[in-house]
Amino acid sequence: MGRPPNLYSFRDVDRDLAPNLRRYVLDQQNEAFKRHDVFRVAISGGSLPKTLAKALLAPPNGSDEDKVDFSKWEIFYADERCVPLDHEDSNHRLVQEEWLNKIPKDMVQPKVYTISEANLDDAQETADEYEQKLVAVFAARDSVKLPLFDLILLGCGPDGHTCSLFPDHPLLREQDAWILSISDSPKPPAKRITLSLPVVVAAAKVGFVATGGGKKDVLKKIFETEEGSKLPCVLVNEGAGEKVSWFCDQAATEGVSFPKRSSVI
Repeated sequence: MGRPPNLYSFRDVDRDLAPNLRRYVLDQQNEAFKRHDVFRVAISGGSLPKTLAKALLAPPNGSDEDKVDFSKWEIFYADERCVPLDHEDSNHRLVQEEWLNKIPKDMVQPKVYTISEANLDDAQETADEYEQKLVAVFAARDSVKLPLFDLILLGCGPDGHTCSLFPDHPLLREQDAWILSISDSPKPPAKRITLSLPVVVAAAKVGFVATGGGKKDVLKKIFETEEGSKLPCVLVNEGAGEKVSWFCDQAATEGVSFPKRSSVI
């Protein structure tokens, strides 16, 4: 790993973290527009969609740099559960309820790529179908080794998992596939699909959002202990280095001595 990831710690989620997360996401949006006039972002579930809504649906400050242009967004899922899209375990349902449904009607909605509901009993088939959606978007005219997301936004589980990549799981060793299936998830539901680790670390930027006192033990492991060196979140840190930024509150970073920043703005 070259330069280490960025760790941001904020006093308050609403007043401090959300505005800084907005600036970070919009910086990546604007850079993506310069590259190819579209913003391709993958997101996970958990508490992330609610925090994203606070960040991105806040009133703009009037500057061009602070304008959200959802009409050029393409949203993918960093992981998804093999359940119907309206199921209570669906990440898509969560993202819809916490964020997408709250986008003002006068704004053009982003394009969202969901899993197919045709073969939910077969996690591998669901993964293969979702990978083909990525191939159609990222490799329409060329043969590419990996899809290059402009931004991937992730959470961090108390066990150090991210996406549906769990500690010590064989999927962490996969090097070729873009989308992986898992049928023995340690957390229910058992059947899921997930981005592979090489896809995550290949992204232009990777942002983690981890808040609350329940995250302080795992963050200390991730940033300060040899014990945490094999955790999926650490593998992302090591693979992507300075491309990674962590957005945390002070409750989550309590006791973490790794150098912390207080603003991206």
